[in-house]
Amino acid sequence: MKNFRTYQLAKELYRMSRGIKLSGAFKDQFERALLSIPLNLAEGSAKPTRKDRRRFYFIALGSLREVQAILELSESSHLIDTADVLGAHLFRLCTRC
Repeated sequence: MKNFRTYQLAKELYRMSRGIKLSGAFKDQFERALLSIPLNLAEGSAKPTRKDRRRFYFIALGSLREVQAILELSESSHLIDTADVLGAHLFRLCTRC
């Protein structure tokens, strides 16, 4: 996993997001979606077929979109650029796999 750049970016976003102050449902949804990104990348990378890998990569992309929406709604603009870079990597994985 050390050479899996998209996974590394997902871990970085996860670490950077720990200090965000959210309340109630936003916090729960944000944490679940944020954790879903690296976990689906990790699980997908172990799948034997392209179709299986692609399915997990698309789930990770969907979770990232949730994270991006919450970042925008909560006005946590300092993480939006990092999330956008991760989004580009995920999109490329999804379309090339």
